[in-house]
Amino acid sequence: MVSIKTDEQIKIMREAGRIAALAHEAIGKAIAPGISTMELARIAGKLIRGHGAHPSFKGYDNFPEDICISLNNEVIHGIPSKKRTIRDGDVVSIDIGARFKGYHGDMARTYLIGNVSDDAKRLYEITKEAFYAGMNAAIEGNRIRDISRAVFEVADRNGIGVVRDYVGHGVGEKLHEDPEIPNFVDKKKGTRLYAGMTLAIEPMFNLGSPDTYVCDKDGWTVRTQDGAISCHYENTILVTKEEPEILTKI
Repeated sequence: MVSIKTDEQIKIMREAGRIAALAHEAIGKAIAPGISTMELARIAGKLIRGHGAHPSFKGYDNFPEDICISLNNEVIHGIPSKKRTIRDGDVVSIDIGARFKGYHGDMARTYLIGNVSDDAKRLYEITKEAFYAGMNAAIEGNRIRDISRAVFEVADRNGIGVVRDYVGHGVGEKLHEDPEIPNFVDKKKGTRLYAGMTLAIEPMFNLGSPDTYVCDKDGWTVRTQDGAISCHYENTILVTKEEPEILTKI
């Protein structure tokens, strides 16, 4: 069931979103060749807890760490490790959630480390563009399919693979709520949008095939089937009577 948030709930979600954004800001300052993915997770986790919140992903369906860190051909759900070190040229997608007073803020960014390829830079810009296209379609009276179409059209005209196995979603008291928000267009019109809905719009684009698989070794990390790099860009937004508002911001 789709949840319409009250003014007080939205106020709490703004703070949850701000905390998630602060964690990303801290990671943006720290991420560099030589740092381990676990060190980055610890930076984010410490900041989130220091602001009276809890990392949304810790323990979610038994996920073992505070945040998700996915490298290069990993799409989402990468597990931080002391043994994984960031290297020059890496494409690093980091998904962070913060639960504050019972409500979640959910956001993801892809970081381009040092001398990345021109293709990686292009993929990042297209993924970011697609998020904003989707957000701009998230206006009262539209439907979920309008968001999906806006996201997909950016990828389609650029010849980019759109991940179909994972989608955006509502967010609030639960990290993943109704409605689902595909990054592609299907036959369903989807839920009508109303002011007070809070949504996580999150394009996940690949340089190659859209096909993915889950790593058998850890049971979590999602990789591209063909080994091509992937990018992820996500914010929690609020549908309003006017323009949508990004909640995951400082």
